[in-house]
Amino acid sequence: MSTHTPTTGNITKLIALIRQSIKGEEMDFTEGSIRKAVVLLAIPMMLEMAMESVFALVDLYFVGHLHNSSHAIQTVGLTESVLTIIYSLAIGMSMAATAVVARRVGEKDPVAAAKAGMQAILLAVAVNLSISIAGLIYATDILLLMGASAETASQGTPFIRIMMGSSTIIVLLFLINGIFRGAGNAAIAMKSLWIANIANIILCPLLINGLGPVPAYGLTGAAIATCIGRGLGVCYQIYHLANGKGILKIKLSYFSPQIEQIKALLKIATPGIFQFVIASCSWIFLAQLVASTGSDHGSAGYQTALRLMMFFMLPAWGMSNAAATLVGQNLGAKKLDRAEQSVMKTMKYVVIYMATVMLITFSLSHYFISFFTNDVMIRTVAQQALHIMSIGYILYGLGMVLMSTFNGAGDTWTPTWVNFFGFWMFQIPLAYFLAKYMEMGPIGVFIAIPTAETGIAITGYILFRRGKWKSIKV
Repeated sequence: MSTHTPTTGNITKLIALIRQSIKGEEMDFTEGSIRKAVVLLAIPMMLEMAMESVFALVDLYFVGHLHNSSHAIQTVGLTESVLTIIYSLAIGMSMAATAVVARRVGEKDPVAAAKAGMQAILLAVAVNLSISIAGLIYATDILLLMGASAETASQGTPFIRIMMGSSTIIVLLFLINGIFRGAGNAAIAMKSLWIANIANIILCPLLINGLGPVPAYGLTGAAIATCIGRGLGVCYQIYHLANGKGILKIKLSYFSPQIEQIKALLKIATPGIFQFVIASCSWIFLAQLVASTGSDHGSAGYQTALRLMMFFMLPAWGMSNAAATLVGQNLGAKKLDRAEQSVMKTMKYVVIYMATVMLITFSLSHYFISFFTNDVMIRTVAQQALHIMSIGYILYGLGMVLMSTFNGAGDTWTPTWVNFFGFWMFQIPLAYFLAKYMEMGPIGVFIAIPTAETGIAITGYILFRRGKWKSIKV
């Protein structure tokens, strides 16, 4: 009698699917099972985003155990808030690259896909250089502007200078991963983040605390480790772009500026960059508002909670990136219904994931926070922030999938306007009103976050059902 049951058969199939997704095999996502397509793309994309969030958590863990940790934690948190502007540029360009590459792959034109990807790299590096130089020159002023105390700004200047100065590496890491995602090879994007994180985890304690002939650099060591780790990740990406084994065959001639292609990319990327700049500036304003109403400990507590929240949320963002690739490729193949079904399937999985994460956050938040800091005052604020902000986890996830759907279709203006009204016209005024006029301080800021995200998710769903995104030309 066979011991094989339907349940064990399903588990075996799932394990085989997970292995296939991690191994990374190029396949046609415009055919076959939508569920399988979502899983094959979502698993490596979730792991990729989890790895991205590990960067901040590793830095936070090691600097959180330094002497005067409140200054170090605040510096890491405020620097990450400023770097979100760099991330906005990187994500905006990555989004454009994913949309165009996915559309060309769906149209079965890999040469045009490769050319678009290389033009995106050329454009992004050129734009980011000025930001890097400004970060090097005005590092201390940036921390003071963010609400840091003079002592925190003084201690944190080398950290933010290195992070801002090496920001081209961040842009390349995001952008090249966007190119691979558009081509349907999410596993390479994931592995590049694995390499970067392993290097960071090894180098962080070594460079912060010192060992043998290696001197202790303290907080600055965390920046050096992160820079080297990300640099190794980019080297891995470039190797896979150049080896000619994937769907994208790269030639040096593709780096020659092509004005029409650059214009097409900018048409998608510009609102995409604004979209994330709007969100980033909102987070920066909230960080400054917490710092000014909650002192150094309040700010450090908020930054700790925010890093933990992002750790749990980034895998959902990875899952939403799967929707962007599937939408782009299926629209390229003229399969509009399949594109919409892919989004609905992705939303279902995101809801399950975010509901699970919400329960974990509520029940285990104290343990997570205590792992990163020994300061009782920081712990108290962090737990308060995490409990309030995590209420909206499910809607955060739905909002991310819907925004990725528009972006994957090349309709980057819709989520830009949604973010503008949701963040600048609603979240910021509400946070300021609650924190200042209602004298709620940081708690008012924490409440404003899930409230605004709920409105964004509802608006996104209404616009998704209208279906304008299906007719966008890329």
